[in-house]
Amino acid sequence: MTATSTPRILILDDDAFMLTVLSHTLANIGFPHVTGCDNGHEALRQVDSDSDTPDIILCDLNMPGMDGIEFLRKLVDHHYRGSLILISGESERLLQTAEILVRAHGITLLGCLRKPAQPAELATQLANWTPSSPANTQHAPQIYSVDELRHALNQQQLVIHYQPKVAVANGQLVGVEALVRWHHPRDGLIYPDQFIAIAEEHGLIDQLTQQVLIAALDQARKWQDAGLELQVAINISMENLASLSFADFVTEHAARAGVAPNQIVLEITESRLMSDARAPLEILTRLSLKRFRLSIDDFGTGNSTFSQLYGIPFDELKIDRAFVHGAKENDTIAAIFHASYGLAKQLKMEVVAEGVENQADWDFLAKNACDQAQGYFIARPMPGADLQHWIQDWQTRARQLTQPLSPSS
Repeated sequence: MTATSTPRILILDDDAFMLTVLSHTLANIGFPHVTGCDNGHEALRQVDSDSDTPDIILCDLNMPGMDGIEFLRKLVDHHYRGSLILISGESERLLQTAEILVRAHGITLLGCLRKPAQPAELATQLANWTPSSPANTQHAPQIYSVDELRHALNQQQLVIHYQPKVAVANGQLVGVEALVRWHHPRDGLIYPDQFIAIAEEHGLIDQLTQQVLIAALDQARKWQDAGLELQVAINISMENLASLSFADFVTEHAARAGVAPNQIVLEITESRLMSDARAPLEILTRLSLKRFRLSIDDFGTGNSTFSQLYGIPFDELKIDRAFVHGAKENDTIAAIFHASYGLAKQLKMEVVAEGVENQADWDFLAKNACDQAQGYFIARPMPGADLQHWIQDWQTRARQLTQPLSPSS
């Protein structure tokens, strides 16, 4: 590691002995540019320094005066653009909460370490650091107007990408989720978190959902004609379920496309509470009677909770990424996964785990006999035309992934 690439590190800890130990540890593993502070106010003055602003802060949580949680908030106020490592003797649950808070503040978190921090663990976290630059500085997302979105819908600027869903037991491709994108003529591919809320708030969600549904059904028919029988999952807003004609729209267009209802999965996320549940209950019950499959999406987050399971005949439960990724190493995440999984199985529902991002996530699901998995470890969303090529590559990986796990896995 060259001198120019060595980051400036600030240690914030009220324990003088800990400051000395960490400084020596950092020097021994190749990080000599270290400053120690025993209180948050002094650390913030260092953050504001024009010449010595730290690239990385090692932050304790439990300190007198300004504690680590308050310090995190003030880092945002002081426009800190560097990275952070939390080092604390507090419980795993508290550290996990602090980690969530750091990410909510938009601060780059390299990791969390329990005291006393071991040199190898500290070196591993520091290896994740990359220098800040204008190219990787995060910018606030572009805000689009309702008129721009209405124009996009009228000009058919929406495109659909598909993310594979595979059976964990054997790796077989069983379906895809249709994910809408806005192909903006100036800004390129825009993701739904930047326009779905606008559509819901301004009465455009029905038009948007209808376009997605028709395009996904058309793609499902193309795959079907090519000999590829897949379930296609389509996201449905609760706003769509305010109109009693929605069930007829779905039924009519599935029949027109020649796609059997049991090949269509309607994923429901309750992004806002409904003042009148009668229409949604009628629509979803009618769709279930016609053999469309119903899935509760992002279970455990927002309003997608137990009341929906009681009132709506769901066939599938999707466990949110927050309760899947990292479950192998985190007992709290694992406990929530097991509770959700057990509930779904008692209700005779299939379970899909979202957010599978690495081998550890996959191994956890395999060990716990989860039905299906979806996430970047398997595949990123892709245009429909790319799926056949992906399948060829995936089949080789699937054979390796579905080998029996060793007892220590």
